[in-house]
This record gives sequence, structure tokens and C-alpha cells, in this order.
Amino acid sequence: MKSRVLVVIAATWTAILTGVPLTGQLATSVPGDPLPGISPLEFEEFRLGLNTFKEVETVDDGLGPAFNATSCSACHSVPAIGGISPMTEVRAGRRDPDGTFHPLEPRGNTIFQSFSLPNHLCQPVLPETTNVVARRMPIPVFGDGLVEAILDDTLLALEDPSDRNRDGVTGRASIVTDPITRERRVGRFGWKAQSATLLSFAGGAYRDEMGITNEVFPVELAFGIDPEQLKRCDLTPDPEDRRDPATGRRDIDNFAAFMRFLAPIGRAPITAIVREGELVFAAIGCAACHIPALVTGPSSNPVFNHKTVPLYSDLLLHTIGTGDGITENDSTGTPDEIKTPALWGLRLRRPFLHDGSASTLEEAIRRHLGEADLARQGFNSLDDQSRAALLTFLRSL
Repeated sequence: MKSRVLVVIAATWTAILTGVPLTGQLATSVPGDPLPGISPLEFEEFRLGLNTFKEVETVDDGLGPAFNATSCSACHSVPAIGGISPMTEVRAGRRDPDGTFHPLEPRGNTIFQSFSLPNHLCQPVLPETTNVVARRMPIPVFGDGLVEAILDDTLLALEDPSDRNRDGVTGRASIVTDPITRERRVGRFGWKAQSATLLSFAGGAYRDEMGITNEVFPVELAFGIDPEQLKRCDLTPDPEDRRDPATGRRDIDNFAAFMRFLAPIGRAPITAIVREGELVFAAIGCAACHIPALVTGPSSNPVFNHKTVPLYSDLLLHTIGTGDGITENDSTGTPDEIKTPALWGLRLRRPFLHDGSASTLEEAIRRHLGEADLARQGFNSLDDQSRAALLTFLRSL
């Protein structure tokens, strides 16, 4: 599998040097478009999922008692449904002096909802022992179906725990237990790569962000509320996301379908200076983590079968000085790791980093430390022309 990954990476750099597009490269698309080539039935699933994604949830739908938003699109709307927003979510826990992290509750949950229903006393309360509080911006879901179709083995082949090439980069796959199959999988969704599939990601977001329980996550989450009080706050029987008798589908199925068939955002025009900037990007070491392209595995669906995915990420966890001190669920590793964010669509995002604390690309790059320290030093040592080319490349993604 590793050889296949290297072939794709080599092909990507050949395309950069020659200006010839990659074979099988995804067609450009208007933000929010479905993947090119999906079937009429898949388009209907996409359309139904889009409507569900935009739907404003109510108490009758199971909203609350604690929540962050009343629809998926509230947090994923810029530059189109599926994108980002200025909103952030709160994650919290306790960290011992030796660095050991403890989540808010035994199941490993760390999310702390900002809002609650205006009935009884339903507002979550952080424990007094909490000493780690972090904010996270939404991650765009454009192209996530292609990300899901990348094989676990492809990501495992990119791990380098012993730093074989001595570049300081030792990325690690997040190994999680899928809540649906109970199998150990490589996570790839979320800032900590805490979800392996779109359905589990959708189920977690529906419960965590809107308080709507489902068959994947059937237990309400509202920290600091007594269980008996929680029953009085939440009058809708769990799980609240029930199957439609006519279609057999749940809302989480529709969410997953929308994300699965949502196309990535196409590139801006690739000029000579953009190609020059990407060569600088590789030369200073950025591409060690932000790998230009990966490839999907075999699939009976031609839309996902051996497709080149130009996401500019290895989807691995790294320690680069921008982590938030939080460990997610049962994923292994340290609290300061963070997943390499995909850079496709970068030109349409503001601000930067997981918490939105960097207002410019230059600031975000200069905040990179640890495994990314050599790349940061390389950026700082660039002459004005090379730095301008690099930034032009990043603004073309």
C-alpha cells in the first residue's frame, strides 16, 4: 500500500512541475455542488441530505436540552452549505501536572454546550476541577465522501514514529473504535480525527451539537445536570432521531449522504507563480504533513473508485505547537496533537488554525512548532519573492 501512496505523491509533483493536470483529477465545482458523476438516485440522496442539513430543529424534534446550534448549516455555511462559520464550540476537561488528560465524563466526551432549553434548570455546568478549556472552529465538509473512501492502510502507511527520514515529522494515525461496527478503525474526521466514518461523525454531531440522540449515540449529553433533572429537562424519548416509516432513513443517514456526495471546492487558476509557490511549499517541508494528494481505495461506485484526492493532508495527528490540550474519546496519543487540516478550499476560509486564533496565513505558519519547526524556519528564511509565491499558492487552494 505504501508504494501506491508514493506513486500518487510522485504523480502530483510531476503535475506541478509540468503544469499537466493529474489523470483522474476531480473536476472543479461551484462550492456546494454535488460530486460530478453521481447517479440520479445519489443526487436525490444528496438533495434530501441538503434539506435535512439546513432544517432548523425544534423541541418536538428532540432539540436539547443542551445544544450549540439548531441546524447543521448554522455552523457550516460559508462560502456555501457545508463550509465554515465564525462560531466555535467549547471543549473542556482536566489535565494533571504530569500531563494526563481526563475528559468531562467516563465515556471520553469533552464537548460543553453553550445553550440550553428555557425550561427548568438545563444549562450544563463545568466541574470546578476543569483546568483545560479550548475552542474549535467548524471544519468544512466539502469532499468528505472522498476522504471517507481513502483506505485505513493508506493512512497507516504514512505513519513515521521513528522519523526515518530525520525531518522531525512523526505523524500518527488516530485509532478509534467505530461506534457502529465496534471495529478499530483509523479516524479522519474532526480536529482530533476522532471519527472514522461519515455516519458516526453525523451521529456524534447530531447528539453533541443539537442534543438529538440517535441509534449511534443514544444517551443525552449535558454535563453538570443531575440525571433526574435531565429527565425533567428532556421529555422526548431516546433515541430522538427515528426512522422515517416511508423511507426507512434517519436524519443522520441524510446528513451522511449529503457529506458523502458533496464535491470538494475546485482550485483557482494555476499560474506560473502558483506552481513556483508549490515547489517552495515542498522545499521547506510543508508537504511532509500537507501531502498534496492521496488516493481512494477500490469501490464498486465509480465516483469513489481509485480517485486522486488533492486534499493537502495526511489526515494524521501531529504535535506542532497548536494543539488544544484535549484528548478525544478513545483515540490514542497526547492532548497536544492535532490533525493535519486539509488545505483544499483554503482561499475561502478565515480565520485560521483550529481555534481561529490566527488572522493571516503568515501568522498561522509562524505558529507551527514541534514537528513543523523545520518548515517554520524554512518559511522565515525565504526571500520576499519566494515567500510571495508560497502565499500565492496557498491562496489558490
